[in-house]
Amino acid sequence: MALERIQKIMSEQGLCSRRAAEQIIAEGRVKVNGHVAAVGDKMDPDRDVLHVDGERIYIDKEQKMYYLALYKPRGYVTTVSDELGRRTVMDLVADIPARLYPVGRLDKDSEGLLLMTNDGAFANAMMHPSGGISKLYRVTVQPHATEEQVLQLSSGVVLDDGTRTLPCTVNVVVDEPGRTVMEITLKEGKNREIRRMCEAVGLQVVRLKRNAEGVVKLGMLQPGKYRELTRQELSGLRAAAAKGRAQTRSAAAAARAAGPKAPAGPVKVRARARGAAAGPRTKNPRRQG
Repeated sequence: MALERIQKIMSEQGLCSRRAAEQIIAEGRVKVNGHVAAVGDKMDPDRDVLHVDGERIYIDKEQKMYYLALYKPRGYVTTVSDELGRRTVMDLVADIPARLYPVGRLDKDSEGLLLMTNDGAFANAMMHPSGGISKLYRVTVQPHATEEQVLQLSSGVVLDDGTRTLPCTVNVVVDEPGRTVMEITLKEGKNREIRRMCEAVGLQVVRLKRNAEGVVKLGMLQPGKYRELTRQELSGLRAAAAKGRAQTRSAAAAARAAGPKAPAGPVKVRARARGAAAGPRTKNPRRQG
């Protein structure tokens, strides 16, 4: 069989995303035939022996791919394992006979839709920084949000690390003294982004729930339960991700074609003799008198 990159094989076997696999390899935790692997190394999945963190990985070429929509309850962490012994989303899909991992994240105090899969290529496409997949959140904040604060959120705010969020869609659905409920649609995925956005404008998030990701809706799914995605949902997600990547490539190509902008130099003003009137210059002015 043809050689394949190790991170690709790890991703396809449901161990982790391709990006995470590269990090694990860079940390020296992966061996092929007893030798520590480097990022970019290749292996023959039919003949070579792969170990990750000392555990042999048996490569299953006929494994079934799972694509799940999970309702993550509050109190669960979005990791494959947790050193502190906290409950993870893996506990909710323990009956699936495959190595699943979450696509993206929801923090411990948040709830709602979380995609899970053992298809590394699919996960990479969904998490690509091109931002083709929109995510809809229902957010309850305190105190009451003013029109100015809502406008700031939708226009983009500077976070605590100095980065600025992209413009987003914000709709107020409940507006009453002491609290506001908003629906916020994002296309980027910074860590705890909505909570940090609200903090930046003086609001505190008291409840955060993801209701949709692309064409996939949470619907009537109950906390802690999951369902398999439909073919239509998978097609819609893949199409949105491909569109986002295409737009990113087009924007990058346009920027390269435009080339670097020449810096604007200072405007030079020709000096005139004190008291001279502004007017046309002559080559050989005649003396008067």
